[in-house]
Amino acid sequence: MDKKEIPQNILDAFKKGTVIPALPLALDKNRKLDERRQRALMRYYLDAGAGGVAVAVHTTQFEIRWPEVDLFKPVLEIAREEFDRFEAKEHKPVFRVAGVIGKTEQAVAEAKQALDSGFHAVLLSVAAFANATNNEIIEHCRAVASVMPVVGFYLQPAVGGRRLDTAFWREFARIENVIAIKMAPFNRYHTFDVVRGVAESGRADEIALYTGNDDNILVDLLAEYKIDVGRQMVKKQIVGGLLGHWAVWTRSAVQLLEKVQQGKMDGDIRDVLALANQITDSNAAFFDVANNFAGCITGIHEVLRRQGLLEGIWTLNPDEALSPGQKEEIDRVYAAYPHLNDDEFVRENLHKWLE
Repeated sequence: MDKKEIPQNILDAFKKGTVIPALPLALDKNRKLDERRQRALMRYYLDAGAGGVAVAVHTTQFEIRWPEVDLFKPVLEIAREEFDRFEAKEHKPVFRVAGVIGKTEQAVAEAKQALDSGFHAVLLSVAAFANATNNEIIEHCRAVASVMPVVGFYLQPAVGGRRLDTAFWREFARIENVIAIKMAPFNRYHTFDVVRGVAESGRADEIALYTGNDDNILVDLLAEYKIDVGRQMVKKQIVGGLLGHWAVWTRSAVQLLEKVQQGKMDGDIRDVLALANQITDSNAAFFDVANNFAGCITGIHEVLRRQGLLEGIWTLNPDEALSPGQKEEIDRVYAAYPHLNDDEFVRENLHKWLE
């Protein structure tokens, strides 16, 4: 499969920019897959207006790949069934992206599984190459891109990523089957390295940029980059987001991106920045920034639990829990920014999603 085989309407919508939540893993009190609530989460995101869902990514928990857990394929298949159900009912195609990790043998095998499960692209983490050279990582990326289209992933070091320079992103963007990059270094300098690399690659018009910077969502979506490349000014914008933060309050995220795309956020810059800071403050609570992101997955689960989408905040790792004070921080941002949540939308539809 190559990028030309992604249905053109889906590829066009993806490159225009859309909301792509990172799918959490729904477990019961015995830490076994809760299929009913896993399907409910997928239905929530799709009915909320998300243009795609990212499956088997960090938010889904990397432990789904452990042999004793063995949930990688089941979660992909549940997602596939819900994608198919939604498209048959609504006649609205959505972008299907699956996370791929590990060294080349594992990553290629996971990409083949994603291909077999009807996904359009893989989100490729290179965290397993902590000490590799740029050339070694590029060869790895080419191997995965030979299987199916690739969305690059700049993951922040706090949760397992590594530093990747402009030269890496320039060469990565030149891989023919690379269609996008999710930028999540949580760092302005490193984000610019990606954009500059894409601008210098000669494929700037072919590569979509998505924010994964959960600490800077709105500013990323509003920013325009102008980079001089050989006396030619290359302009790039971040068109959408593939975000763990958007796994909660997703309907509000869809409305936010729509306002950005419609130019409705082009008014008073002070009001816009105030809203951006409110979103960042909420993310700090959900992602447990105070404790170096230790509770980032359980924080997301806690919001979904409050809404009734999850029964509890259980993860595959029994040592993961809300950090001291994190619950109170979530209480605080819930009370401070009621305009950011989508609780009413969830209440109106939860019974349908859980059927």
